[in-house]
Amino acid sequence: MSKSIAIIQSNYIPWKGYFDFIRIVDEIILFDDVQYTRRDWRNRNKIKTSQGLQWLTIPVEVKGKFFQKIRDTKIEDPNWNMKHWCTIRQNYAQARYYHDYRDFIEELYRTATQSYLSEVNFHFLAAFCQLLGIQTRITWSMDYGVIEGKTERLVDLCKKAGATAYLSGPSAKNYIDESLFDDAGITLSYMDYSDYQEYEQLFPPFDHAVSIIDLLFNTGPDAPKYLKGFQ
Repeated sequence: MSKSIAIIQSNYIPWKGYFDFIRIVDEIILFDDVQYTRRDWRNRNKIKTSQGLQWLTIPVEVKGKFFQKIRDTKIEDPNWNMKHWCTIRQNYAQARYYHDYRDFIEELYRTATQSYLSEVNFHFLAAFCQLLGIQTRITWSMDYGVIEGKTERLVDLCKKAGATAYLSGPSAKNYIDESLFDDAGITLSYMDYSDYQEYEQLFPPFDHAVSIIDLLFNTGPDAPKYLKGFQ
């Protein structure tokens, strides 16, 4: 039987393209065994406001120059969740479907009390996948074990997961050794994030690169129509 997988680091309330990436494959492996990087998508994302784009950032503990895995990264402020929800509420209260999703998303934030960043990211990812009707299996790289080598570890994870096809993010073209996938008999393809449809969005001009929360509050039950995997 054929089986497609993708491997990606967990992100905080990511944009719609991230959920497309999950939707297209049979299994997504969250690769949080790698170095945590500052000022990245692991612990922050953007929303629209009347003053322009605004970052929502989860404060985390960073151990200076020491190697720190994403999955070992702890959250610093236990009250971050309701601060974020307050900002979201203030900026999306006038969105067309705000009242349809307010209780669901507020409860997500109230229950986002996990101590580690990876756990919080999974908390939101799993809930939003369910809301969008995405049934892809979500696992962790730590479930399989990770070897050394940028491409080698990807191929190894594919083998352990029983994959016949691997979907990669487009930026990986810069370093991935495609021959290793050929040698393993695994079909390699790259995600295409172009040609997304625009939707009626608060606070013009339109911007695709904002949290999935923006899509949900503005398009409601039609949100899946703006994901390529559902088109």
